[in-house]
Amino acid sequence: MKELHTGSLFWPTTLNSPAEYPSITSNKKVKVAIVGGGMSGTICGYILAKSGIEAAMLERESVAGGSTSANTGLLQFSNDIMLWELADQIGEYDAVRFYRGCLDAVRQLGEVAAQLPVDVGFIPRSSLYYATSEQELPMLRKEYEMLLKHGFDVSFLEADDISRQFPFRKPGAIVAQGDAEVNPFQFVQGVSAAAVEAGLQIYEHTDIVKHEQSAEGRQLLRTADGWEIEAEHVIFAIGYEPEELRGQLVKANINRSFAAVTVVQDDAKLRANWPGQCLIWETARPFLYLRTTVDGRIVVGGLDEMTEAPIESEKLRRKRTDKLLEKITALFPMLDQPLEFEWSATFGESRDNLPFIGADPKMPGVYYCLGYGGNGTVYSMMAAYMLRDMINGEAHPLSSIVRLDRPSLLKV
Repeated sequence: MKELHTGSLFWPTTLNSPAEYPSITSNKKVKVAIVGGGMSGTICGYILAKSGIEAAMLERESVAGGSTSANTGLLQFSNDIMLWELADQIGEYDAVRFYRGCLDAVRQLGEVAAQLPVDVGFIPRSSLYYATSEQELPMLRKEYEMLLKHGFDVSFLEADDISRQFPFRKPGAIVAQGDAEVNPFQFVQGVSAAAVEAGLQIYEHTDIVKHEQSAEGRQLLRTADGWEIEAEHVIFAIGYEPEELRGQLVKANINRSFAAVTVVQDDAKLRANWPGQCLIWETARPFLYLRTTVDGRIVVGGLDEMTEAPIESEKLRRKRTDKLLEKITALFPMLDQPLEFEWSATFGESRDNLPFIGADPKMPGVYYCLGYGGNGTVYSMMAAYMLRDMINGEAHPLSSIVRLDRPSLLKV
């Protein structure tokens, strides 16, 4: 079984009694089977159920227990690839449509959160995207100009502007409106409960070990315990490329990253030195990213490494996460509280910096929601509506950009 994270996770400590769901104990027939009970599967299940589509979500372990628990909860419309770079790759028209789709998805996540009966820590935030070095300032200005040209709510801070507002100085920064933060664990738990209310069936501890198609084109899924789920459609929403498909459909890199959470900071210092508790990230690759939590902690992530397995050794992990703490104190010397939680996690990146969402080009009725990249939650929201439309036989305006056999993959 693939280990998606190691270390001490913060988000599961914020919910005392997460819901538990039964495992499958008989054969089932449904219209849509969703494999995976993390962020992607849960949002897909919620949207399908709210749209009146019969669906069952099948989770190998427990809901939100995989990569969702290691998610840092930054929700941004900007992507790992800048808008102008994406325009060079797929054309300006499609690049702008994709960025607008991401902005819509952040808004839609807020709408979902607002409908839940519990608080999941969804808070609209601005983002500060700073140039790490003088050499990267021209490309950041270029990004600002393109975002502004296409109507995104952005402003530009010069070095003096930054140092007046923050306790650090950087060559320049874009301030973007329309982003948000969320507690990903609480969000998935809340969405799962709401999805069940809307008619979604959820089964935990249900490991799918076999998938085949019947002569009639039905999807047949078999569990490790020998039960069979028959469906018209199946969505693989497992956060990474299914092992049996690796290299056949998509070109992806599976890497590992690191994140940490401090103890609660001094509230007065935090408010005085971190305007609006904006999300913060940088132009360097791999990039540093920071946010705060509702109880006044700092979440920091970065130091991505091009190797797949998360680090088991606490000593080796702490070497990386201590560097993250150093980066916090370099920006905010007065916010000097130590780390309380630290972890290493596996994540996927596509070679063209776009997610994989859509139909299997060779297997009718099979769909994928693989939200590779730094915006996995945003991609999951986008995917939920896209896959719903596909299952209903309707076109979606962004499907050609993120489909599994898209032309942009041939260029990388």
